[in-house]
Amino acid sequence: MLNRLLRVKAWLLLIVLAKALSINSPAYAQIIQTNPQQPESFQERMRQQQEQQNQRTQERFNETLLRQQFQQPQLQQQLRLQQQQFTQQQQELIRQQQLRLQQEQLRQQWQNFTQQQQLRIQQQQFRQDQQIRQQQQLRLQEQIRQQQLRQQNNNL
Repeated sequence: MLNRLLRVKAWLLLIVLAKALSINSPAYAQIIQTNPQQPESFQERMRQQQEQQNQRTQERFNETLLRQQFQQPQLQQQLRLQQQQFTQQQQELIRQQQLRLQQEQLRQQWQNFTQQQQLRIQQQQFRQDQQIRQQQQLRLQEQIRQQQLRQQNNNL
């Protein structure tokens, strides 16, 4: 950005100098003075108008140059602020992405935990059901045995 400002300043200076040199050159003055069709007063007025225009151009150029030199630190400060804001925004985005990743990891861990818990509960329920069946089967067998014993006793 600084290089661009310097290039613009250099071009403006070059244009103003070229214009001033070409108008103030002796050959140009000779052409104006040797033109017999124009009266002296008209030539003088043209020269004065040209000088005034040159002076105004030079003043505008100087004002522009001063304004740019005055604004340059402000522009640099503004650029630094924008860079800081951009850096802060980048850091905030990174922080948010990390937070999302952590949340996703926690969600995944919780999901794994709940699945494991459900699996444990199912396994425990299955074992309990098995134990209940075994106990029922043992009771049934015991009842059958008891009944057989009673029948044997009755038959005797």
